[in-house]
Amino acid sequence: MNTPTNFSAEMGTRIPAHALYVGDRINTVGFEGEVLSTLPLAIRIGEARVVVLFRYGVVVLVGLSPEDEANFFEALKPRIGGALVRSEEETAILTIASETEDQVQAGGPLQLRDMSPDTLLVVADVLAKSVVLAHDEREVAKVVEIIEPFAKELADHGRTRRNRKGMLKLLGNALLVQHRVSGRVAVAEKPDVLWDRPDLERLFARLEDEYELKERVDALNRKLAVVAETANTLADIIDTRRSLHLELIIVLLIAVEVIVTFYQIYAAGGR
Repeated sequence: MNTPTNFSAEMGTRIPAHALYVGDRINTVGFEGEVLSTLPLAIRIGEARVVVLFRYGVVVLVGLSPEDEANFFEALKPRIGGALVRSEEETAILTIASETEDQVQAGGPLQLRDMSPDTLLVVADVLAKSVVLAHDEREVAKVVEIIEPFAKELADHGRTRRNRKGMLKLLGNALLVQHRVSGRVAVAEKPDVLWDRPDLERLFARLEDEYELKERVDALNRKLAVVAETANTLADIIDTRRSLHLELIIVLLIAVEVIVTFYQIYAAGGR
């Protein structure tokens, strides 16, 4: 951390923290500004404003007005790879409280002892993970909605009327969501800032519990397991159909050869 200086904020002042998942990745190399942290990249803007950029595609803006946010994103666009058509977002309100400990209340503002860069990095880390989880949850839900009719069809009829192309598209959707979700964001890992500031462990634990990060990851993994099993089932069905087609072709070739042989014998006997 390059500076331990707190951000200027009076007690009771409500400061918005806005997290947006904007794309697959963000290029953070050569960014201009007063750098507070390099991993993730945190840049100080003014007395009580900070932007935190996560390479996996999330931006967290603290204390910026809607106009400032729009201007920042306009400059950020060239650095976004695989921009999302619809950005996932989440907002929290930060305040300086008189309590000796940070307070995290359900549905209320996050009451912090101070606005130090380290504290803001912990908040930004949790918001970034939460917004990525929200996006992944929706992506998995889309695939599950596609899978459900297929599973019901197999349960009711013991077979599916989908052609090979339809099944391959379903298999592709299942594999795509697995690729996007699995391992891209290490939700279970703690932010690096806690190595230098173990006193912020309690704040991180409270935020992690408030946003239900562990529970959401477990639920997502269970759904991904269903997606993976469905993908394997689809692959088996495709392989079985292909094998049946090949066997049918072989049987037809043998039948044609037998018919041709009998015809040749019949023709030779008639001479």
